[in-house]
Amino acid sequence: MHDKISAEEQVLLDKFLADNQLWLGPDPEIMRNHSLTPRSKAEDEILKKGLDPHQVHHVRGLINAALSEAFTMCNQMGAAPGAKWGDLVTGVYTAQGDLAMIAPHGIIAFAACCFYPIRFIVKNWITDPTVGVKEGDGFIHNDARYGGVHNTDQSMMMPLFWKGELICWLSATIHEGENGACEPGGMPAAAESKYDEGIKMSPFKVVENFKLKRDLVTFLQNSVRDPKLQLEDMKVKLHSVMRLRERILSVLEQFGRDALMGTLRLHLEDTEKEMRRRISEMPDGTTRVLQFMDSSLRENCLQKISLAITVKGDRMIMDFRGTAPQFMNRSVNTNIASFKAALCTGLLQNVWPDLPHTMAVLSPIEIISDRNSIIDAEGEMPQAMSLMPMFKACVAWTIPMNKFNYSLPHRYSAIIASQYDQAATFIYGGLTQHGDVTGNFCSDINGNGQGARSHADGEHSVSPVFGFMCDSGEHEINEEDTPIIRLGAQRLAKDRIGFGKYRGGMGYEQIATSRGSAMWGFMTGCEGSKFPSAQGLFGGYSCPSYQLLKIKGINIFEELKKDPKVVEVFDIVKLMNERPIKGGKYSSNDMGMTFEVCGEGEIYMICQGAGGGYGDVLERDPALVMKDVEEDLLSHDIARDIYQVVYDEKTLVVDVEATTQLRADYRLERIRRGKPFDQFCKEWVTPEPPANIPYFGSWENTKEIYATTMGQRVKMPADQLQGAFMLNPKDVQIMQMEGEIEKLKAQLAECEGKS
Repeated sequence: MHDKISAEEQVLLDKFLADNQLWLGPDPEIMRNHSLTPRSKAEDEILKKGLDPHQVHHVRGLINAALSEAFTMCNQMGAAPGAKWGDLVTGVYTAQGDLAMIAPHGIIAFAACCFYPIRFIVKNWITDPTVGVKEGDGFIHNDARYGGVHNTDQSMMMPLFWKGELICWLSATIHEGENGACEPGGMPAAAESKYDEGIKMSPFKVVENFKLKRDLVTFLQNSVRDPKLQLEDMKVKLHSVMRLRERILSVLEQFGRDALMGTLRLHLEDTEKEMRRRISEMPDGTTRVLQFMDSSLRENCLQKISLAITVKGDRMIMDFRGTAPQFMNRSVNTNIASFKAALCTGLLQNVWPDLPHTMAVLSPIEIISDRNSIIDAEGEMPQAMSLMPMFKACVAWTIPMNKFNYSLPHRYSAIIASQYDQAATFIYGGLTQHGDVTGNFCSDINGNGQGARSHADGEHSVSPVFGFMCDSGEHEINEEDTPIIRLGAQRLAKDRIGFGKYRGGMGYEQIATSRGSAMWGFMTGCEGSKFPSAQGLFGGYSCPSYQLLKIKGINIFEELKKDPKVVEVFDIVKLMNERPIKGGKYSSNDMGMTFEVCGEGEIYMICQGAGGGYGDVLERDPALVMKDVEEDLLSHDIARDIYQVVYDEKTLVVDVEATTQLRADYRLERIRRGKPFDQFCKEWVTPEPPANIPYFGSWENTKEIYATTMGQRVKMPADQLQGAFMLNPKDVQIMQMEGEIEKLKAQLAECEGKS
C-alpha cells in the first residue's frame, strides 16, 4: 500500500469518480456564485466588433415586449391563484445561464434565482448522453436548494437554438401553491425536515419536441393534492415559453445572432458598470441594521439578522455574520442563493428601482455570511417557510442604504422607510364545496403597506414586499372556487400605523370563515406578533405588532339568521372588544398558526401590516393629521397623544398656537426624560441575552452565537455553527401542565397533612 499515485492513475481515478457520481446534489460552485460568468468566446468576439447602440435599444425593446406578452399569457390562463394575481415572471438568460432580462412587471426574485438551475443544466445535462439538451426540450424545477424562492414555485426552462447553436434560455415561473407538503397550500410551517416539504424537483427534462412527457406529468399529478392545477399550469408555462421563443426567433431572423447575443451580454455588463458607478458615488464607510424575527411559526423566539454594509470606492460588502443559526426542525431557514435573490429584489424595489432587473445588480457586491446560519442553511435543513428571512432581506437595505444616500446631491429614488415585510394572508386547504381537494393561499399577501417617504406618506396596501406589480385579487372569484367567505371588506386598519413626520402606508383587515365544506381549514405563516416587523426611519415609528384573532365554537351564519343585527360591522377591534356573539370563544394568538380545521361559520381575523414611519411625529403637519382623522384612519386619542395636536373634534379645526405650545412643551419633556448615552448603556445593556427569552444570534460579539436547543441555552463559535433543535410545542405544554399538576398535588398533600 502507498499513499501516492501517478499522474496517469490520478486521471483514471478522476474519470472513474466522474463516471460513477452517486448523486448530483446542489452544486456549491453554482449555488454560492451570484456574479456574472465570464464572456463566452462568441460574446467576446461580438462585443469586440462593436454594436450599434440604436439597434441594441431596439432589440432590447422587442425582448421586453416579448417577455411582457409571455407574462400576460401566464397571468390570463394560469389556474393557480398566484398566476391570476401576478405572482409570476418570465425571463431570458444567456447561453451560460446569466439572467439578462425579465418581464417588466414580473417577480424579480423568481428570475434572480432561476439562473441557478439553468447553470446546473448547462453543467450537467448538456453533455450527459442519458439526458442531453436539444431543440424542443423543456426542463421543470421547484427545489429551492437548486435555486428558487421556495418549493411552491415551479419553473419551466427551455433552450433556444438558432442554426444549431444554443443562443439563450427562456423561462416562466409561477407560484403554484399546492405541492403535496405535509400541510396543504405549499408552505408548511409544520415541516420539521425537508422530507415534509412535498415534491422537490431538481432540474429535469419534462418536455421533448415541445410536448409534455405524460409519464412524468402523471407522476407529478400523483404527488400533489390538486392534480388539475398541476397539469394546467405546466401547459400554461410551456406554451408561454413557446410564445416567447417565437418572438425571440423573429428577433434573430430580423437582426441576426450577433445582435441578440450582444444585446443580452451588453445589458448585463452595462448594468454592472452602472452599479459600480453608483456605489463609488456613495461616501466610504459602514452602516448597520439589526432585524429580528420573533417566531419560528411554532413557538415564539427571537432570531437576529445582523447586517453591516461597507462601501469603499466602487466596492460594496454586505456582512451578515452574527445572524441566528439554522433550525434543524423548523421551516424558517433559507439557503444563501435564495437569500441573495431576495436581496436583489429589495435593492431594485426600494433603493434603485430605475436599474434594469437583472442579476448584474448583485454581481459587484460581496456578500459574507456564517455557514449554517438561518440565511445560509445547509441543504438538509427544512426551508418550506424560507420567506421569513427572505422577506427581511427585501427590506434590509432601507436603513443602511438611506444613511449612505441621504447626503448625496443626486438620488435615484426617494428616501423610504421599511415596507411591511410579512406574508399576512390566509393559507387554506381541504375539500371545496365542489368536491375538489385543493390547497393554496389568498392574494391578500400582495397588500403590504409601503414605508413612509422623506417627502410624503407611504401608500396604503401598495404591493407585496417581494414584488411591485401584483394584485390583491378578487374575493368573489375565490368564493366561487373555495368555501372561504369574506365577512369584511379590505378595511384599512385604523390606528395601526407606523407614525412619523410622514406615516407609513396602512394595511387592511382580513376576516374570513368557511361555508359549504365540513373539511376545510386555515393556517397563517407570519411573524411580528411580539416584535414589530417594519422599522421606522430617522425617528419614525415602527409598525405595530399584529395578532391572529379567532372566534371559535359558533356559526356566524346561524347567528345572523337568528339576529341579522348581531354584528352590524365586521371590524376586528369592535368584535374583540365588544364580543357581540354570545357563546363564542374569543382568543388572541400568535400569527404563526399551523394548519387548523375551521368549523363552518367560525371566524378567523388577521391584519395586513403598515410600513414604517419617517421622521419625528412632532414635525407632522397638523393638517395631515386632521386629514387622517377625517378619513377615519386615525382616532382622536392618537391624534392627541402621539402627534400632540390641539383641535376641535367636531369641526377638526386646529388651534395652531396651542399645538405649537403643546409640542414645544413635549420636546422639553423628552429632554427631561433623556439620559446621557453612557448612562443609558450602563443601565440598559446586559452582558448576555435575557435568560427568559429564547434568543438566537450574536449579542455583542459577532463571532459568538447564542441559541436555545433542546430547551437549553448554548453559545458557540460563529465558524462552527450547529443547528438548533426545538422541542415539540405540545410536549412543552404537557411538561408545563404536569408541573402544575405536581404543584397542586403537593398543595393538596400539605392541606391534608394539616387537617
